[in-house]
Amino acid sequence: MLNNDRLLVQILLVALFGASLWVMAPFWSALFWGAVLAFASWPLMRLLTRWLNGRESLAAALLTVGWMVLVAAPLVWLGFNLADHVRDATVFIKDAQLEGLPEAPAWLGAIPLVGERLVGIWNSIDQQGAAMMVSLKPYLGQVGNWFLARSAQIGGGILELTLSIVFVFFFYRDGPRLAVFVHSLLERLIGQRATYYIELVAGTVQRVVNGVIGTAAAQAILALIGFLIAGVPGALVLGIATFLLSLIPMGPPLVWIPATAWLAWKGEYGMAMFLGAWGMFIISGVDNVLKPYLISRGGNLPLVIVLLGVFGGLIAFGFIGLFIGPTLLAVAYSLLTDWSKTQARVEDRRP
Repeated sequence: MLNNDRLLVQILLVALFGASLWVMAPFWSALFWGAVLAFASWPLMRLLTRWLNGRESLAAALLTVGWMVLVAAPLVWLGFNLADHVRDATVFIKDAQLEGLPEAPAWLGAIPLVGERLVGIWNSIDQQGAAMMVSLKPYLGQVGNWFLARSAQIGGGILELTLSIVFVFFFYRDGPRLAVFVHSLLERLIGQRATYYIELVAGTVQRVVNGVIGTAAAQAILALIGFLIAGVPGALVLGIATFLLSLIPMGPPLVWIPATAWLAWKGEYGMAMFLGAWGMFIISGVDNVLKPYLISRGGNLPLVIVLLGVFGGLIAFGFIGLFIGPTLLAVAYSLLTDWSKTQARVEDRRP
């Protein structure tokens, strides 16, 4: 009877645990982001708490408001602007389907070597009118749907990031107690190695955060240099926008591609070609080199493990996989390495 009662209690506990996970499932990404952000900025939290004479809640509230102003507000503003541009592009596609293309812009004909040919193609498309639009209609619809899907993804990502900043407050305030709870739980699961693996995960996440933020800062500085050389107005604002957008995949092109198009529209084709090449090979290219290096630096992980974790995590989990991928592979690699060393020591001790 006692065994049956114990089995029933275990089943109820598993069911309760599963139901809790089900309830929290919609918030896992935001919770993870909040934990990563709080962990990365924990030294700042300790410093501010010391300045405020140990008032943790006040320090947590001030830091959370600071993150809202520095991160959430600019991204929300940027999201609304992107949504407006997507709406304009959709309206243009619908107008093109009904009325044909507008008159070719003057700058199109002024492009060296290919300008006249591009104007001829533009006019031929417009002259064919409805027939051409009917043949292109399925493709235009796909383009419009693609724009709307990207807009929805950007809006969802911004909402998730904003929610994660709200969770940051609770991680700041209750961080030490959560750390003790996690440590005691892991000690019951894996014993004395709990501290080692906590430090392993913490170090990996810290390196990933440093890699993401360091790469974003490098891309922002390189973008600022390119904008200043090309003479793009508002170079500092565009550099800040590049830093913010560098935190999401394929973000920097949303800044330097419109700047390149603006230069071409102004007739500055040489600077437009320079900025396009600078953006493609320098601003966006540095992401594939600097980020894996910064993540692997200071750890015992092979660079190939980091590369697989970064790119595989992005493919498997989206942007959040940028943190999950390297962390999972780091823990798995360390577990296998530790297990192989332990087995080698055991075999050496055998007579």
